[in-house]
Amino acid sequence: MAQQNAFLDAFALILGGDPTLLGIVALSLQVSFSAALLAALVGLPLGAALALWHFPGRGLVIVLLNALMGLPPVVAGLAVYLLLSRAGPLGQFGLLFTPGAMVIAQMLLVLPIIAALTRQQIEELHAEYREQLQSLGLSRLRRIPTLLWDARFGLLTVLLAGFGRASAEVGAVMIVGGNIEGVTRVMTTAIVLETGKGNLALALGLGLVLLVLVALVNAAAHLVSETARRRLG
Repeated sequence: MAQQNAFLDAFALILGGDPTLLGIVALSLQVSFSAALLAALVGLPLGAALALWHFPGRGLVIVLLNALMGLPPVVAGLAVYLLLSRAGPLGQFGLLFTPGAMVIAQMLLVLPIIAALTRQQIEELHAEYREQLQSLGLSRLRRIPTLLWDARFGLLTVLLAGFGRASAEVGAVMIVGGNIEGVTRVMTTAIVLETGKGNLALALGLGLVLLVLVALVNAAAHLVSETARRRLG
C-alpha cells in the first residue's frame, strides 16, 4: 500500500509540476546537454582526424580511445576532483562543487564515445569516397567538414548516445558536484539521496522522468537511423 501511494504521489508531483522536481530535471538537462555539446565540439574533429591521418602510435591511440569508452564514472569523477581541488592545477578557478565541474566530468565520459564512434564512421566513409575526394584536390584537413556533413545522420545517433550516457551517470557528478540542494543536485544523485531518506515519491518521480528521457533519446536515435537508411536506399 505504501509503495502504491508512493507511485500515486510521484505522478502527482510530475503532473502538478512540482518546483523541486522541475528544478532538478532542468539542471540535469542543462548539465548533460552542455557536456554532450562540448564533447561533440572536440570529439567530432578528433575522431575524423584519427580516421584520415596515419602516424606512428596511431593504433595505440585508437586502442586507448576505445578503452576509455568504458571509463568508470567514479574514476572520471576522481580525476576531475583532483584537477579542480584547491591543491590541483585548476583549483584557482573555484569550479569544484559547481555545475561547471559536473559538465567537465560528464564531458570526460562522453568524449571517448563520440571520438571513437566518429573515427569508425568517417574511416568507412573515407574509404568509399577517397578517390573522388582526391580528384577534387581536397587536402585531408579540408575533407573533414565534407565527411562530417555526409555522415551527419549517423553522427547524430552518436551524439544522442553520448547525451544518454551523460544524463544517466551518477558516480562522477556525485564526486565533483557534491549533490548540493538547488545548486548541483541532478536527477541521478537526487534519486540516490531521496531513496536513502525514504522520500520515495520524489525519487520515483525523478526515476520516471529519467526513464522517459532515456526512451525519448533511444527513439530519436532509432528515427535518425531509419531516416538515414531510407535516404541511402
